[in-house]
Amino acid sequence: MREPVRTDRAPDDIGPFSQAIRANGFLFVSGQIPMDPKTRELSRGDLAAQTELVLRNLSAVLEAGGSSLDRVVKVGVFLKDMGEFARFNEIYARFFPPPLPARTTVEAARLPKDILVEIDAIALT
Repeated sequence: MREPVRTDRAPDDIGPFSQAIRANGFLFVSGQIPMDPKTRELSRGDLAAQTELVLRNLSAVLEAGGSSLDRVVKVGVFLKDMGEFARFNEIYARFFPPPLPARTTVEAARLPKDILVEIDAIALT
């Protein structure tokens, strides 16, 4: 059974997809972007500011789905510039407790709305 998850503490769907889907004990969270959920304004700050907002949005969706950052098993990271990898890791490490989830990080030539970072996740519920 698939159950959609939605919260107003993260940006609404900006396309034909759910914020997350809960299925068989897992929560599959769509890519989160640095958008303020209240104003729907994109952060135009640096990578650190955008990463923090993305991770707060991710956390809000996880909580709405009955999970949390400490239950994440897999993370997908899309960076505009791999030259920012070390800086990204500094911010990321503050949000995820050990044991750290498995992760893939790729440089994306262009992300939606020219943002600097997008993050998706799979977590246990």
